[in-house]
Amino acid sequence: MYSRASAASTTSTAIVTLIRSGAPNDKKVTLTGGAVYPIGSVLGIVTANKKAVLSAAAASDGSEEPQYVLNYTVDATAGDVEAMAIETGDLIGSQLVLGAGHTLASIRAGLRDKGITFEG
Repeated sequence: MYSRASAASTTSTAIVTLIRSGAPNDKKVTLTGGAVYPIGSVLGIVTANKKAVLSAAAASDGSEEPQYVLNYTVDATAGDVEAMAIETGDLIGSQLVLGAGHTLASIRAGLRDKGITFEG
């Protein structure tokens, strides 16, 4: 019937599954350049320029409040990059990448209010 595709490469990377159930809704965001953002990054939005960064609890520019979760790894080292981020959905908490000072407990209520839930 169906067969699995075989990889031509001898190297592989682990598949990261973010979605626990259902189909999430996505939103295009602009990631601030200068970093590589791994899949599952919890993003905050800088109020002044409306760009996304990894949310850190001690930030005071608006990005301290988690807003979205990045769908895939993005290399923005060369400059700002547009990417798709999860706006609403039911995710796997252990797969989230948290910025400094955040824990799953500290981001749970804020993300739940925005429509993102997770176990763990």
